[in-house]
Amino acid sequence: MPYPLRPNINSLTAAKLQAKLADGAGLGLSLVQINAANVVQFAADKVGTKQGGVLLAKICLGSEADVSIVDPRPVQISRPHVNVSTSNPLVDCIGCQYAGWSLAVGEYSAMASGPIRLLRGCESILESYGLSQTDQQAVIVLETDKLPTESVVDYIAQQVGVAAADLLICIANTSSLPGSIQVVARSVETAMHKLYEIGFDLTTVRSAQGTAPLPPSTDSDLVAMGWTNDAMLYGASVELTVDANDADIAAIIDQVPSSSCGQFGKPFLTVFEEAGRDFYQIDPLLFAPAEILIVNQRTGNRFSAGKLHLDVLKTSFGV
Repeated sequence: MPYPLRPNINSLTAAKLQAKLADGAGLGLSLVQINAANVVQFAADKVGTKQGGVLLAKICLGSEADVSIVDPRPVQISRPHVNVSTSNPLVDCIGCQYAGWSLAVGEYSAMASGPIRLLRGCESILESYGLSQTDQQAVIVLETDKLPTESVVDYIAQQVGVAAADLLICIANTSSLPGSIQVVARSVETAMHKLYEIGFDLTTVRSAQGTAPLPPSTDSDLVAMGWTNDAMLYGASVELTVDANDADIAAIIDQVPSSSCGQFGKPFLTVFEEAGRDFYQIDPLLFAPAEILIVNQRTGNRFSAGKLHLDVLKTSFGV
């Protein structure tokens, strides 16, 4: 049975993005048209802005979740933190934000996220929860600094059944400020996906909030990839409110944090190198927040596991 969705998530997200394009220069955005599609570069200058990064993270989430950059609390590493809050984490994080589409057209490849995935389907996690929707417009976020070709634009449009002119493509490389922010804004998403992998019913999750540190700046996408993963594995803290049986929560809570995986404990770039730079050789259960708190609104009971590992973060970030 399809999961109940607010209507026209793609069109609403497109409208909110288009309203911001009037101040594109102030946000560090650059707009080009490719085969009638609007392509928004969030870091055409390779740097970008914090405001642009927050906007990009909200677009990934389908535009309704709250995203902000805040000063760290005393118990956290001394870096700005990206906070995320959502009242519908299944739709916002799994239906939209999760980068479940590995886009490849000829020599062009990028991980794709955003509300467009609700139109495409074709992912087991979406099919498991009936997360699908039709719309007149489509919004996709690609983790790359390379502009798509006309054939890539045509392929994306065909995959989701919209005209190229009704397609909004957002791009940012990981080492740019917007690229790093949109990745670090995935603290809740990593918790939700980990729960899915260990068999917990995601429809019971009513709301969520998470925080994770923003890494230092770098001009290397490889280094940025390592740092943003470390921000999740060793520095992300997530709180979920659920409506479930206490026994079901107790059965899985210790499996949720990243520390439950045998590959935990080293900076991610070290793990990546040891895996021969092959993501498929890395245990998928590693990808999770450092600590998790689940509050059961049915009983008022609280379940927690994991902790922040600031020593690994400081080694990774070099601070």
